Amino acid sequence: MQTSQSSAPSSGAAAPSVSTTPVASALPAATLQTISGVDVLIEGTGPHTVLMVHGWPDSLRLWDSTASALQSQYRCVRFTLPRFDLGQATSLVDMVALIASIADAVSPNAPVTLLMHDWGCIFGYEFANHHPTRIARVMAVDIGDHNSGTYLKSLSASAKLSIFVYQFWLAVAWQVGRHASPAIANRMTRWMAHTIGCRAKPSSISWAMNYPYAMAWFQTAGGFKLAKKVTPVWPLLYIYGKRKPFMFQSPRWLADVAARAHSEVQAFDTGHWVMVQKPEEFNACVSAWLDKTRVLAG
Repeated sequence: MQTSQSSAPSSGAAAPSVSTTPVASALPAATLQTISGVDVLIEGTGPHTVLMVHGWPDSLRLWDSTASALQSQYRCVRFTLPRFDLGQATSLVDMVALIASIADAVSPNAPVTLLMHDWGCIFGYEFANHHPTRIARVMAVDIGDHNSGTYLKSLSASAKLSIFVYQFWLAVAWQVGRHASPAIANRMTRWMAHTIGCRAKPSSISWAMNYPYAMAWFQTAGGFKLAKKVTPVWPLLYIYGKRKPFMFQSPRWLADVAARAHSEVQAFDTGHWVMVQKPEEFNACVSAWLDKTRVLAG
């Protein structure tokens, strides 16, 4: 799991500008497009598009193994979240607009399937809530009903304290990097990443990746106050790691998802980065569910 340099941020409402460059790769039909100022990697063939959105502190490289496993039957589309290499934040509105512009550019005539992890889930859920007709299916990894009262009530006092400590630390590191010392901010960020079990190389992790935490705790770039509650209206595969000190979903969320038609819950004996810790099992699970629900994608 390695990070790569991200591209310039999306302008939000502007129509997507697209340029295409072939990529030297053994993968079939690999191209690199620039959509709304963001580099988007497209691999594979097939009528259905899987749009992959990573979280902290990762990049599009998080999905290398999964894209390789799926590309013989699906078009795999991925990008690095904007401004992960800059000392600025991208608002929730602009992030939703960016994801929409990418979906419209790569799959203009059919809805996409989302595959999301960590902060990618939070941004992806918001996109799905605002653009339900552009969504065929959703696969979410380790982040469920994160902004519901039910989830908050399900957390113990120690879990709430642990979440506050690591998230607030990263939010402060972002402020330190932006206003004081990037070097100190990087050390703070890499120490926390190591502490919570992140598998990325320390050299690939930057304080600039912390802006979602600054949004959450300091309302940077408007924060998440206007984010809609996560209420799935689409077929959902929810995957989570069981080996963590606290969860990012409530037991009720798991039961509700499992009870929905065409939806499933799969728990893995891993931490937060399921696709890195159990790649073969993760890819098999994703592929099987996609095949099972393929008719729903049109």
